Amino acid sequence: RLSLPRLIWWHKISTMKQLFCLLLFASMTTAHVVAQDLQLAFSNSHAAELRGDYKGAIAALTATKDNSYLVQLRLGYLHYQANSATEAMNHYQLAIRQRPFAIEPRLGMANAAALANNWAQVQAQYEAILKIDPNQTYINYQLGMIYYNKKDYAKALRHFEKVVNLYPGDYDASIMLGWTHLRMGKLKEAKVLFQQVLLLRPNNASALEGLSLIK
Repeated sequence: RLSLPRLIWWHKISTMKQLFCLLLFASMTTAHVVAQDLQLAFSNSHAAELRGDYKGAIAALTATKDNSYLVQLRLGYLHYQANSATEAMNHYQLAIRQRPFAIEPRLGMANAAALANNWAQVQAQYEAILKIDPNQTYINYQLGMIYYNKKDYAKALRHFEKVVNLYPGDYDASIMLGWTHLRMGKLKEAKVLFQQVLLLRPNNASALEGLSLIK
């Protein structure tokens, strides 16, 4: 038999366990309801998008007042599709803060920044992506083009070379690497690349033009 003090102690422990179980059940029930509501919101959002109703697709998600990563990522995408560059960038930035090593929100941010003609932001996001994944060929090529158009051929060369080293048969990177070598006065390297491009695309006008400029 338990003494009175031990009986009181046992009753308190039992009560605390019951209270904990009730709180845990309530928490799990609430989380389940929230998850169901969010699933319904995403479903409604996708349905509205298929109808071309981006305003409705956005409203379906904003009504949840959920600031989670996937919500912010989708809101960024929807605002971009609706040509609302500033709003898209705001949502992508919120997604980036939550997942700083994720590439997809930075790609979205770059696309939205391009829509707003904010090329400095585009370049910043591309460079941030390469810090996460230096072998991103699409980003290396795009940065190469940015630097090439700025006539910063040394930096352009580095990015085009990265792509060609990974994909020697890539036409776009090969032709741009050829032109970059040519602009830098590296005629021998340029000639080799233009000739290789002609294997990939016979009678290619850009490669033939480049060869015609090499004495």
